[in-house]
Amino acid sequence: MIAVTILGNNSAVPAHNRHPTAQVLQTAEHFVLIDCGEGTQMQMRQYKIRKSRINHIFISHLHGDHYFGLVGLLNTFALNHRTNDLHIYAPAKLKSIIEIQMEVTETRFPYQLLFHNLEKEEILFDDKTLSVECFKVNHRIECWGFLFREKKNLRKIIPQQTKKYNVPQSFYEQLHKGLDFINEHNQVIKNEILTVAVEPPKSYAYCADTAFYDPIAEKIHGVDLVYHESTYLDELSQKAGERFHSTSRQAAMIAAKAGAKKLLLGHFSSMYENLDEFKTEAQSTFENTEIAEEGVCYLA
Repeated sequence: MIAVTILGNNSAVPAHNRHPTAQVLQTAEHFVLIDCGEGTQMQMRQYKIRKSRINHIFISHLHGDHYFGLVGLLNTFALNHRTNDLHIYAPAKLKSIIEIQMEVTETRFPYQLLFHNLEKEEILFDDKTLSVECFKVNHRIECWGFLFREKKNLRKIIPQQTKKYNVPQSFYEQLHKGLDFINEHNQVIKNEILTVAVEPPKSYAYCADTAFYDPIAEKIHGVDLVYHESTYLDELSQKAGERFHSTSRQAAMIAAKAGAKKLLLGHFSSMYENLDEFKTEAQSTFENTEIAEEGVCYLA
């Protein structure tokens, strides 16, 4: 399961009760923060996001609307007596920015802050349930997208059946992996009698600020859910290109080229109060499109 809660869906200037970019991604074992614009803490409080569960933060780039809320959040962690390690994945200069602010305020965090510099396209995090990799997008400054992939889900054991066929618990790990059970009488008990399949692993792509950029589609091919910035409507495509942003139609083109299952639009310019046309415009190219609404949780 991958679930994404939108905390901020606006571009640089907060407007129309919309906030700068921030999202929380949740899996069975992880809470992850993606970007941390101004006001992220207040949005977390409003939508009842448990900050203490966040151990990994991914920052796409160093424009303020994507990280100005971070130092305040780090300080709140300290005030709440956090002790768990916190991992930050971001362009290298962010480490210096945070260290300067810690120095001038004589702040010492009670937890360890571990920086991971974004320098090349690679796998950033990998454990038994989740992998995260970064990929380049095309923005005015160094900027990265992130691809989150669940690992293959194990099969689920049926307790009544394992009891009926006297399967010892020591064999449960093999059952999870899909192996058949051979009992003491050399009888083969098929795995599908003892277990049930679970949902296939899910994937989520976060395409941060970027001009229309074809290579993104290849990087996220086959993704279940993709978030792509759509700062402008397509009538301002020239302006979007000049500012290294995308239009709603261009975001839909990337989703279509990638063979994605669902598209979320976000990072809207403050010049737009009503967002309905973004969805309508994108759906003419990629039907399964939604506006990334603040406070709403989307499933991959």
